[in-house]
Amino acid sequence: MAAGSRKVIYAALIGNALIAVTKAVAAFLTRSSAMFSEAIHSLVDTGNQALLLYGLRRAKKPPDERFPFGHGKEVYFWSFIVAILIFAVGAGISIYEGVKHLLHPVPIGDPTVNYVVLALAMAFEAVAWYFAWREFAKVKGGFGYIRAVQRAKDPSIFVVLFEDTAAMLGLVVAFLGIYLGQVTGNPHFDGAASVVIGLILGGTAIWLAVETHGLLIGEGANPEVLAAIREVVGRASAIDEIYEVTATHMGPEYVVANLSVSFTSTATAAEVESAAAQLDRDLKAALPRVQRVFFEAQAGTPNVS
Repeated sequence: MAAGSRKVIYAALIGNALIAVTKAVAAFLTRSSAMFSEAIHSLVDTGNQALLLYGLRRAKKPPDERFPFGHGKEVYFWSFIVAILIFAVGAGISIYEGVKHLLHPVPIGDPTVNYVVLALAMAFEAVAWYFAWREFAKVKGGFGYIRAVQRAKDPSIFVVLFEDTAAMLGLVVAFLGIYLGQVTGNPHFDGAASVVIGLILGGTAIWLAVETHGLLIGEGANPEVLAAIREVVGRASAIDEIYEVTATHMGPEYVVANLSVSFTSTATAAEVESAAAQLDRDLKAALPRVQRVFFEAQAGTPNVS
């Protein structure tokens, strides 16, 4: 993971921690359900960023006897846990609080403090969102944002972007709920805003879970990576035919390639061994993410005489 991406997570963690405290104080002073949901939202986001950083640290552990392909999938696992926490804690508590206040509405106190906190939170979130978007834009290439998320192999970037986007939407909803409750005198708007915030969080969590699910169970490399592997293999003089090329991500920067090929019929066992070793070096030099290469020799190879 790039250092810039890690900085995005640190910035989001610090910002969300500060915002969570201010929102909680505002919710306590004004008894606003929407503001309480926003405080829970920021608190969950803070914990999520901490989990992402923990996953990134764990992913750097070298391979060992128990995990011969390293710990790169720790990033995927903790990203999936983040999605579950957003859904179970963030969305669950927000919807619960909203329904409770709809059934038993409580008038909001002076909303001025809420407006001040929401304005500050929007400013902080906008800055964090900009940094997350800028980092994501660097890696998305010429693809659209949805397609880029589907192709991404490092979920830590789009997880933060999703969270910040949901946070900004939640702030807008909270503002509308508090404002409408103030001008109409109807406290149900505050509870309804809390429910909507919960639904936003639930939708975000489901999308994150879907996107990280494939990475967690072993998503294949993107087509251009497979094409680049084929190109390198095709240049090897000892390879007679390429039958199949597959590659799986064991982490954002760790790809395992599997090659099903036939070597030239005139190649001896020693020549096949030498060619395979050279091809392994060529692939790793051309594609640094390819860290392990496995060969499956098909019928007609080699001449062992």
